[in-house]
Amino acid sequence: MRTSKQRLTSLLIAIIALSMLSSLLPLGLSDNYSITYQLLSHPDGTTYYSLNVTVPQSLLEYYTARSHTLNSQNEFAKFVTPHALQPIADSLKQIYTNNEDFVNGVLMIVHQIPYEVTIPPKYPVETMKDNKGDCDLFSFIAASIIKASNLKVVLLYYEQEEHMNIGVNLPQPPQDSRTDVSFVTNNGERYYVAECTSDKWQTGWRIGECPTDLKNATPQVITLENTEQETTGKVSASYKTLTASSITLTTSSSFLVQGTAITFSGTLSPNLQNQNVTIYIRGDTSPWTVLDEATTDSEGHFTYTWVADTSGTCYVRATWSGNDNYAVADSQIQSITILSTFFLVLIVITTVLISIGLVAFIMGRQAQPDIPEPQPPEIPS
Repeated sequence: MRTSKQRLTSLLIAIIALSMLSSLLPLGLSDNYSITYQLLSHPDGTTYYSLNVTVPQSLLEYYTARSHTLNSQNEFAKFVTPHALQPIADSLKQIYTNNEDFVNGVLMIVHQIPYEVTIPPKYPVETMKDNKGDCDLFSFIAASIIKASNLKVVLLYYEQEEHMNIGVNLPQPPQDSRTDVSFVTNNGERYYVAECTSDKWQTGWRIGECPTDLKNATPQVITLENTEQETTGKVSASYKTLTASSITLTTSSSFLVQGTAITFSGTLSPNLQNQNVTIYIRGDTSPWTVLDEATTDSEGHFTYTWVADTSGTCYVRATWSGNDNYAVADSQIQSITILSTFFLVLIVITTVLISIGLVAFIMGRQAQPDIPEPQPPEIPS
């Protein structure tokens, strides 16, 4: 019969073996999401552009896991993510030479997303992936792109009307508005109204134009100093059909002790130099967070060393946001088992106790005297 000590030992060995086996197996590649938006060179222009945007799975999972709870109206600002949408702003600047045309180009994008009341609020990449949303979700996307271009932008929240749009500070009043120009004043600066809902992207609202039912309303101005400060991955955006790219990620160990270092390394294909690679990490029960960024060398290689400050099973992945020629890429997810110091001490103590028990058992067997086997009694003849 197995003793309790033997059962405990077997259980510990099984846990370690399963952890090591799972750490050796990558968890598969991610799916990315592509959307195409149409643009005009000018609100009254005749030149069309197709902007191809790709949302990497890693970025989507990062935002999906973040808090979507609103404790106050000022927290609407946390849904504005300029860093993640920076490539869209950069692409729009390639065809729009002035700020007014740029903002109208942003409105053309959000006017193409089908309207559907959505609760709770979502982050821009979630709305773009779902391809549906309502006034606040469209406003978050528009404000993110405009803020990424370094223009001053605010959210305008109409509590009584249960509506939201944005205000954009321009150096002069909009010239292409088809109505009297509407604006709000904040800290002595004019922010021209930009309505983000419409079902006609070619003829929809332009900056400076305000829906009739909002002209006499007084919105709450929500400034965007409190947008997220953490650097994240990005979408990719290009007017060309992007070539696929790939990225690998390996770990120097899949099994280590808390407080020791591990090195992540990988290769970007194409082999481009000075490209930022975002490394994400999460625990078994925690959401993805950005660990840090690494930079590729002349051969597309990157490395990053991390001192494990936690214990348990962790998962890591790398992502590259692409460029004008190549689409975004996510690596396979790698798992790492990190033993806590307590668990390591427990294993050592258990091993020592088992060893002592085995030695005592062997010595006890050796110390026993040899007892002759009894002989059957002789039967007299």
